[in-house]
Amino acid sequence: MNIMYHSTRNNAKELTASQAVLQGLAEDGGLFVPSALPVLDCSLDSMKDMTYQQVAYEVMKLFLTDYTEEELTYCIEHAYDAKFDTEEIAPLVYADDAYYLELFHGATIAFKDMALSILPYLMTTAARKNNLKEEIVILTATSGDTGKAALAGFADVEGTRIVVFYPKNGVSAVQEKQMVTQKGKNVKVIGIHGNFDDAQTGVKKMFNDEGLKAELKEKGFVFSSANSINIGRLVPQICYYVYAYAKLMAEGKIAEGEQINVVVPTGNFGNILAAFYAKNMGLPIAKLICASNENKVLFDFFRTGTYDKNREFMLTSSPSMDILISSNLERLIYRIAGNDADKNKELMAALTGQGKYEITEEMKKGLADFYGNYAGETETAAEIKRLYESCGYVIDTHTAVASAVYQKYVKETGDNTKTVIASTASPFKFTRSVMNAIDAKYDAMGDFELVDELSRLANVKVPNAIEEIRTAPVVHDKQCDVDKMQDTVKAFLGM
Repeated sequence: MNIMYHSTRNNAKELTASQAVLQGLAEDGGLFVPSALPVLDCSLDSMKDMTYQQVAYEVMKLFLTDYTEEELTYCIEHAYDAKFDTEEIAPLVYADDAYYLELFHGATIAFKDMALSILPYLMTTAARKNNLKEEIVILTATSGDTGKAALAGFADVEGTRIVVFYPKNGVSAVQEKQMVTQKGKNVKVIGIHGNFDDAQTGVKKMFNDEGLKAELKEKGFVFSSANSINIGRLVPQICYYVYAYAKLMAEGKIAEGEQINVVVPTGNFGNILAAFYAKNMGLPIAKLICASNENKVLFDFFRTGTYDKNREFMLTSSPSMDILISSNLERLIYRIAGNDADKNKELMAALTGQGKYEITEEMKKGLADFYGNYAGETETAAEIKRLYESCGYVIDTHTAVASAVYQKYVKETGDNTKTVIASTASPFKFTRSVMNAIDAKYDAMGDFELVDELSRLANVKVPNAIEEIRTAPVVHDKQCDVDKMQDTVKAFLGM
């Protein structure tokens, strides 16, 4: 089956997978979605003995139908290699009646590595396939993790440049140090005076500026995105849910066809959307549990059917989820609107204009697979402490939000279906918050003293990603106001 892609705001124009990967964001501001969701054509029973790379191929071949077997295999093998510190790539750890899917074993110790390790290969392959002559400029806004993972993926990749914007005071100390120490002749990191939503809005504005795009083309550049709005980010994320299910089967924890629940700490909605796509492809998932932090715009949406970003923006200990505009939700809205691009466009216009929209009663029925809840700062810290004290397992703040919400779900529903919790970052990425949650006495320690103490407590080796930045010099110290984002991009490109 040949899968084509079109915008969530216009069904008429179709692109191949490689064209959609290259473009990143549709010209009308919409997000690319597949013409139909494919069905898994390889049995789960046969997948249980496969490596991560083999499962990834079986899933991605269904979506990226204009990539040859040779091209796709090349991309997968070069993405999921020794950059990961475990052969399993995404191991499952059983702790306190749940299975934690550790998605942080890549180069930058966050789940973004799972997709951003392969995106540069998918993109450069797509450029060759489509005879692209221009240099690709990756434009990315980050709430903390995407930035470093994208920088690491695209650093010194021929034919590309990458510009990352992050909220200057809205990421953890480790996240910032990882970004500002990034080497590479084609990379630029800029701290903006604003929050993540400001950064994301500024990036989208540049994507939608026809005059800027024409100016770029004249100078030999073309924009693309490494954010989760790029379909080349979303497709690889589906793979690890299929892999997790296959591994549970291989270990005899579930029978083929047995349903599981999946819990995902959610900000921009891409990670949980990938699980939703997996379910609709035939993976036996019962409930999709959407976990929010104090920026609980998604929790309110699932409870009321109204998405309203008109609220105070909270800075929390789980900064990658400090988001009020969940971009990938648009793909779900489009689907529950019956793939009605006009209806979706109307709702997104309301979000831009009034900062909110309300879905219809009919559309609400399409949310039946989801359960939404949130965990406040105190609850998040308490969950880190509880899990550590009960079984010695240490999780980061984002995973703790998911774990705390899962506890609420079980208490509320009594549902004891076997559950996979997406563990989206290493605790070493948020060391101070994690260690303070375990015991307030640790707050007196320096950042890297805490790293060593966490290693001792959790009995886990300090990841390379942390060792590398202990003494690494800062190479990016540029800051700008939101209205100067375009100017900084043009200066970097020598325009």
